[in-house]
Order: sequence, then structure tokens, then C-alpha cells
Amino acid sequence: MTAMVFEGSAHTFGRDVDTDVIIPARYLNTSDPAELGAHCMEDIDADFVTRVRPGDIIVAGENFGCGSSREHAPVSIRTSGVSCVVAASFARIFYRNAINLGLPAIVALLDCQIGDELDIDLVSGGIVNRTRGTTTQAAPLDPRAVELLNAGGLIPYLKAHHHA
Repeated sequence: MTAMVFEGSAHTFGRDVDTDVIIPARYLNTSDPAELGAHCMEDIDADFVTRVRPGDIIVAGENFGCGSSREHAPVSIRTSGVSCVVAASFARIFYRNAINLGLPAIVALLDCQIGDELDIDLVSGGIVNRTRGTTTQAAPLDPRAVELLNAGGLIPYLKAHHHA
């Protein structure tokens, strides 16, 4: 199992962030990942896409990704530059879509502010807030989920492991 460590600045959101604010419905007429990423979170934070840098991390409260089951939501997050999402809890379908599409989703309750620098180890579940000097232990991801993420998602995993 490959180590999966992410380092980035936190972008914080509250609870019940639904898929309609992650990627507004008016952009669902495209499946272009770059176009989706360009509009990620704009209805909840209009400046998000101008502030986010490759590797940054979304931190949220309970029930992240609630609402519809659209796969556009995790795609838009991943292509905006976000490396992973940490939330107190996830809507079940969003969580599965995220892992299947190659976006790490970690369940943990973090006390952090926008801009805090975080280090996250998906395999161990360790989260370090370098800005505040705190550590949090999240449940490590299931090894099968880590395999999918290492492959880039479910489709690349299946292509790599298909034995005809």
C-alpha cells in the first residue's frame, strides 16, 4: 500500500454542504472536469476557485455532500485543485462517489480555520494542523479504498486489474 500524505491549506465550510452548492445545477450541462472545477463551491464561496491552490484541503462539518447523487460534485472538487476533503461526516452516496472518482474523503472533526496548514496521512489517519500545533486521529481509510485512490479511482483500478 502506497503512502498517501497530503499537505495543504484548509478551506473551511460548515455542516450540510449539499451537492447543489458544491457544483450548482446550472453547470450540469457539461461533463468537462476542468469546467466543473472552475465553478466549484461558487454559490457558497464566490472566491473559492481563485484562492484554492493545488493540494489544498476542504474541511467541513457534518453531512458534507448531502443532496443529489451527482458525480459532478466530487469531480468539481478534485479538478479545482483540492487534494482531499475532511468532514465530520459525509452523505453516504457522496462518500462512495468521491472514493470511486479518486477524491480522498476522511471522516474527522477538525478544529481549524481557513488558511491553516494541514498534513494528512490517509493510511494512518493522522492529521496535523501545523498552524495550531495540534494533531487529530481520524479513522484510517479502508485498505480497499486506498487501493482505489492509488489507482486514481474505480475505473482506472478496474482497467489495471482486468484480466481477460
